[in-house]
Amino acid sequence: MVIPTLPTPTGSHPVGAASVYLEDVSRSDPWVPEVPTRELMISIWYPAARTSGPRARYMTRTESAHVLAGGKVSVAPDALSAVRTHAFPDAPLAPGLRELPLVVLSPGFTRSRATLTSIGEDLASHGYVAVAIDHTYETAATTFPDGRVAAFALGHGFARTAEFWRKVKTGRARDVSFVLDQLFGSNPPWEGAAVLAPDRIGMAGHSAGGAATIAAMTADQRIRAGSNVDGSTDSLIPDTGLDRPFLFLGRDGQYSPGDGPAADTWARDWPLLTGWKRWLVVAGAKHPSFTDLGLLADQLGLPLGASTSGLRTMAITRTYLRAFFDEHVRDVRGTPFDRLHADHPEVRSCLPRDRPPRNTSEPGAP
Repeated sequence: MVIPTLPTPTGSHPVGAASVYLEDVSRSDPWVPEVPTRELMISIWYPAARTSGPRARYMTRTESAHVLAGGKVSVAPDALSAVRTHAFPDAPLAPGLRELPLVVLSPGFTRSRATLTSIGEDLASHGYVAVAIDHTYETAATTFPDGRVAAFALGHGFARTAEFWRKVKTGRARDVSFVLDQLFGSNPPWEGAAVLAPDRIGMAGHSAGGAATIAAMTADQRIRAGSNVDGSTDSLIPDTGLDRPFLFLGRDGQYSPGDGPAADTWARDWPLLTGWKRWLVVAGAKHPSFTDLGLLADQLGLPLGASTSGLRTMAITRTYLRAFFDEHVRDVRGTPFDRLHADHPEVRSCLPRDRPPRNTSEPGAP
């Protein structure tokens, strides 16, 4: 029997993991109005003291069944609950740390926060704190500490219009700001929050989560730098522009300029990014390749049709995101970001043709 395993973190720190429940009593749920508050689950990965013992659970059996339901896959419904991680649950924080940078992670539409575990664990092993958010009712299933399961609720009755996708992204931006308010508030929900640096916050997201990164940055000045990983965007940047560092990272072809409406959203937003910016594409990758789903599909014998393995694409994603945040959140001036290309021939820089921004509406699901 194959036990799916995430790639080993590349940093020197052991990794701890915590699962935290949050409740925003100031608003009802945006998707299920009869729920009077906005409930969220977040995963936190952090540099831990040297430890041993059982590893953190990837996801519950119920969550695995919901994620795999309807996918016509030939694996057991609980297959993803057996994924081996590298983090130790609720391990003590590594001693002597302070002013740690924080990176918020937002998953794709319907996707669990667990699918960004490889990225979160790797960042933590290099001295970051990474926080991934389950945007309740948008994900296949979210399990709360009392055993309740909030399943995906945006199926029938929700037309995939431009207004719908804008609500997804702006709603996620509110989730992100709430999480930051809690972690940096007077009574934080995680005991390690005291070591976080309030002026060293970054964000990255995949697919809808990548598009939501722009929404979050325009709404919350605390986020110093952001990355959209393979997600089409919405026209949320004001005419005055976004002057903080931003990284586009996506599939070659799909996001090259002129290659379709999704690419056109990047080209439309490119002139409005007025700070440090890069547009990179990875040859041979598919949409799930930038998350755990790409490498887990390879291990489970469920190929996605990618010519670059999920493991390799994840290594590229980890390396480029970490280098980006090192430079723009952590202020590390070691190896310049652009020199990474020499060791990653699958990656190329991509610049849009000279043309005015298009008033492109959201072309469907990111």
